[in-house]
Amino acid sequence: MNQYPHIAIQHMVSSVSLCKVVSHCLCFPQERLKDHSLPFSAFLTDNFGRRHSYLRISLTEKCNLRCQYCMPEEGVKLTPRGQLLSTSEILTLARLFVQEGVDKIRLTGGEPLIRPDVLDIIAELRKLEGLKTIAVTTNGINLARLLPKLKDAGLDLINISLDSLVPAKFEFIVRRKGFHKVMEGIDKAVEMGYNPVKVNCVVMRGLNEDELLDFVALTEKKPLEVRFIEYMPFDGNKWNFKKMVSYQEMLDRIRQHWSNVERLQTGQTDTAKIFQVPGFKGQVGFITSMSDHFCGSCNRLRITADGSLKVCLFGNSEVSLRDVLRSGASDEELLQIIGAAVGRKKKQHAGMFSISQMKNRPMILIGG
Repeated sequence: MNQYPHIAIQHMVSSVSLCKVVSHCLCFPQERLKDHSLPFSAFLTDNFGRRHSYLRISLTEKCNLRCQYCMPEEGVKLTPRGQLLSTSEILTLARLFVQEGVDKIRLTGGEPLIRPDVLDIIAELRKLEGLKTIAVTTNGINLARLLPKLKDAGLDLINISLDSLVPAKFEFIVRRKGFHKVMEGIDKAVEMGYNPVKVNCVVMRGLNEDELLDFVALTEKKPLEVRFIEYMPFDGNKWNFKKMVSYQEMLDRIRQHWSNVERLQTGQTDTAKIFQVPGFKGQVGFITSMSDHFCGSCNRLRITADGSLKVCLFGNSEVSLRDVLRSGASDEELLQIIGAAVGRKKKQHAGMFSISQMKNRPMILIGG
């Protein structure tokens, strides 16, 4: 099989639209049987038949918190402003990816809600035909104040980071104050009808694994989806295996208290394993990137704030779409480069021990 089927196909056809018609041949036979929708873009389909319909775009490298698992204690050297994607460049890339089949875009950071034109970006994304879902991952500090305008602009989904329910411990983990603002943001999201409101909690041994049951209890009365995330290695976060609490250990601890907790059905490309205590309004999810990877169904691509395309969160290979854009490249030329990058995507990530030894960006400079 040609290593880069996207490029071969592009040579055979004279237009991007025709390329979409023939791209169906890239998918595995069983995928074709299961999916009767329109043929998916060749440029966003990798050599393992994975269709990348979900794009995460980092709007900024800046953040008003300093979370231990995300940013090195000494901070990071920020990219000069002129080397970051402009608003028009973000929208140009978003339009191109949506034309090729992306139907969900998540805005990340840094902290996306500190970008002054975040409302304008969401409003412009909302105009893209074919884009079904606009989501934001936020630390929640500015959320309560901005949420009415975010909803008016067209925001569909919210993920809020919260790693402790103890104010003093929260401040230790994020190295800043703001616990009550985050809780206010969560309550405001529930009040405004977001369902579920996703709450992301990175679980670290010796720090917050003793709060698992308290987090689950939050889902009893509120439509929250608390998502416990296994601690992942990135540059500068001092990851070690002993600090990681595995999904199975977390679930066992929860089952000791709620023995009837049951697993729910999820979509094929969902990253979280979802559970619910019967009778509870909300649910609990586990992001098991380290102990039980879900690479086989990955449909995600990432664009960093400085315009690099990352086809895997844990991979250190990148392609600068910013440089290609600024060189005056056509949409077709951009798609060739995107297709080649997607074509190089590996079957799965290297595993947690290899990742911990591998040079990569700090999480803050990738985009959560």
